[in-house]
Amino acid sequence: MTAFNDESGSGDALRRTLGVNRRRFLSTCTAVAAGAVAAPVLGASPALAQDRDRGHGHGHDHGHGRGHVLVPPGKRGIILYTVRDATARDPLASDLPSGFREVFKQLARHGYRQVEFAGYNQHANAPGGASLESVAGARLLRSWLDDYGLRAQGNHGFIPPSWPLTTADLDTFKKHLEIANILGMDHMGTGGDPTGSSYRADWDVAAEKWNALGKVARREGIKLYTHNHDAAYGFLLDGGPLDAQGRPTRSSGIRKLEYFLKVTDPKLVWLEMDIFWAHVAQYKFHTYTAHDGSTREKVFDPAGLVARHNKRYPLFHAKDGVVSTTNGMGYDMVPFGTGVIDYTTFFSRVGERNYHNPMVEDDNSPSATDPAQSLREAKISYDNLAALRSKKH
Repeated sequence: MTAFNDESGSGDALRRTLGVNRRRFLSTCTAVAAGAVAAPVLGASPALAQDRDRGHGHGHDHGHGRGHVLVPPGKRGIILYTVRDATARDPLASDLPSGFREVFKQLARHGYRQVEFAGYNQHANAPGGASLESVAGARLLRSWLDDYGLRAQGNHGFIPPSWPLTTADLDTFKKHLEIANILGMDHMGTGGDPTGSSYRADWDVAAEKWNALGKVARREGIKLYTHNHDAAYGFLLDGGPLDAQGRPTRSSGIRKLEYFLKVTDPKLVWLEMDIFWAHVAQYKFHTYTAHDGSTREKVFDPAGLVARHNKRYPLFHAKDGVVSTTNGMGYDMVPFGTGVIDYTTFFSRVGERNYHNPMVEDDNSPSATDPAQSLREAKISYDNLAALRSKKH
C-alpha cells in the first residue's frame, strides 16, 4: 500500500510512526487494502468515577499494576464546539441543559475541568442573553466557570484579517485579549490556519503577522496559538521551476506548519495540534515532488513533531476516528476513545502531561434527531480520556 510505506520499509517502524498499536495497525492496513471500512476499535473502558479521579490528582494509578495516568484530572478539557447545539438550545423549549451556565454544570458533572470556547454566543433566552462577547459577558461567564470548578483554557476567536493591521482590527483583538484575561485563559487562538496558501512567501507574511500579534498578546499575558486542519501539514512549495505566475512548483519536503514553527518566535507564537486532522494529513500527504523533479516519500509523524517542539504545543484537540476508504481523508470522526487513533502511544510519546491541555472534540456530536447526543457523547469521551494509562514498564 503506497499510502502507508515508509522510507525504511520496516513495518514495525511504520506502525510506530503512525501511532497505532500492532493490532490496530494490521486491522487498519487490512481494511484499506480490502477497500472496507474498519469497525470502531473501542478505547479503554471507563474505569474511574469522578471522585476517584480527584483522589489520583498526581496522575498515579495504584491498582492492578497499571501505568501512570496520561491525562491528569485537571488537564481534561473539551472545546465547546462539540456541544454547540446545547449552548444554542432554547431553555424555554427543552428540559435538557441549555446555554453556557447549564452546559458548564453538566460538563463539570461529567468530570471535565477545562473548557475551550468557540465564540461567546448562546441562545437569546439563556441567562446573559445571546452574546457574551463583552467585558460584562466575560465576567458572567467567569462566575459560572468558578461556580462549577471549570477553567477556560483558550478560545477559537478573533484573529485580525487585515495586514498591516487596521486600527479597528487591533482594537477588536485587544478587546478579545481583555475578555480572555477576565475568563482566566493562559491561551487565546483561532480555529483556522495562518494562511491557506502552499507557497513559502505567503507563510513568511503569515509569520510576520503572527509574530506581531503574538507580541501584542504577550504584553497582555496571553499566549497566542493557531490551530491546524490537514492542509497545514501538507508540503510547502518552496523551489523547483516557477509557474506562469512566478511561483514555485516543487517542495523541499518540509511541511507548512513545520516551516511556520521555524520562522515564528517561540516566545510569541504557539500551536494547538488537532490530532485527528494531523492523522488525516499523515494519510493524504505522504509523497512530494522534490526540487529535482523526483517523487519522494515522507510519512508524517504527528507525535514526533510535537516531541521535537514540545513547549510550542500547549493545547491539543483530542479527536478520534475510524478508518474510511471512501471520504478521501482516511478517517471518519467518532467520539474520543471509540476509534483507531492510538492515544495511549501518542500521549506517552509526547510526555509533558502536566503541560499539555487536551481538549476533546467531535464535530459530529450534535444530532438533528437526538438532542441529548452531544452531552452524552461528551461523557463517553471524558471517561475514555480519563481511562488512558501508560503501558506498564
